[in-house]
Amino acid sequence: MFQLGKTIVSEDIIEKDFVCNLSACKGACCIDGEAGAPLDEAETQKLKEIYPVVKPYLRQEGIEAIEKQGTFIKTENGELETPLINGADCAYVIFDKKGTALCAIEEAYNQGEIDWKKPISCHLYPIRVQDYTEFSAVNYHKWEICDDACTLGKELQVPIYKFVKQALIRKFGEDWYMELEKVAEGLKK
Repeated sequence: MFQLGKTIVSEDIIEKDFVCNLSACKGACCIDGEAGAPLDEAETQKLKEIYPVVKPYLRQEGIEAIEKQGTFIKTENGELETPLINGADCAYVIFDKKGTALCAIEEAYNQGEIDWKKPISCHLYPIRVQDYTEFSAVNYHKWEICDDACTLGKELQVPIYKFVKQALIRKFGEDWYMELEKVAEGLKK
């Protein structure tokens, strides 16, 4: 672990390799697990705002889940998350012709209809950020459904922090990322 500004960063994001391999996993991270994507307060407002534009991209089950639960949920622990369809798929998940899970929010973004790509927790994955009072912890989240992504990342020699570069810049800023690159270069020596 090392400190970078107000973050404590796991060396795993520099030392481990990762490149999403959607042809292998079919977007399992969006349909497996027992919780929705973590959200921050500002993102809950954004989801409310963009829902009318994203709605035409959604599956009927997603629309029903959102209209029943809301554009986001608050768990018993007070955590904010995307709603799920029957406790499984994220309500914002859609599928392409090959059965690969995609994000309806990101589809609307790719079509130029909204200016917000998707929740930062999704954009950052496999990095998870835990915010505390004085700092944020930046960690690699290892999940067996991403084993193919680890294999592909190793094959292509792409460390996690490079794979999620744009998301890290979106979350922490360009200067923070440049400092991270300096640390990564120092660790290689």
